[in-house]
Amino acid sequence: MIPATDPEADYHALVRRGYDACAGAYHEARKTQAPTELRELMDRLEAAAEVLDLGCGAGVPIARSLAARHRVTGVDISREMVSLARRNVPTGDFICADVASIDLDPASFDAVVAICSIFHLPRAEQPALFRKVHRWLRPGGYFLCTLSHHSEAGYTEDGFFGVTMYWSNYALGEYVETLADLGFEVLETSSTARGYDETTDGTTEDHPLVLARKR
Repeated sequence: MIPATDPEADYHALVRRGYDACAGAYHEARKTQAPTELRELMDRLEAAAEVLDLGCGAGVPIARSLAARHRVTGVDISREMVSLARRNVPTGDFICADVASIDLDPASFDAVVAICSIFHLPRAEQPALFRKVHRWLRPGGYFLCTLSHHSEAGYTEDGFFGVTMYWSNYALGEYVETLADLGFEVLETSSTARGYDETTDGTTEDHPLVLARKR
């Protein structure tokens, strides 16, 4: 871990370049089945609900699973990932954009999901993203996201599928408090394992999975 403290560095660009470079390898390593926790969201939605997938990657397994029952819009900073997602989920609508800067119509989604993507944003920018998610959701809409257990200032690591990658996060309790302050009701907090198949090398990980609802 290398502290990401350079005020001149563009960590958004680092994430974009990293995922462009490792898109194929990352996609191959992803599990093809969505985590069972996704069902907690899908069972709450009416058929053909509008769902936004932030940091959709190559579309597998999250966007593809959602698209079986719902209308899916995916956003990802990596052009290579978006290209894969369009092939993997032909019924989806995929946008290549930075989730930190994209703006979408208010009250246009029944649910927003962000699986293993929020921690690639500098943590100081994350509350602003939550605020936008709240605006994009219809009243009573759902937000399902993976967060982090512990607070960590921004850092980079080499060797993430052959590239350098950036992470930054608050602790779970801080996230829950922020979501509540922004107008979300936290419904459930569980845990989900890392999303790679069993043959992929790497340490065991788990991430808190939060399901919230717009009040």
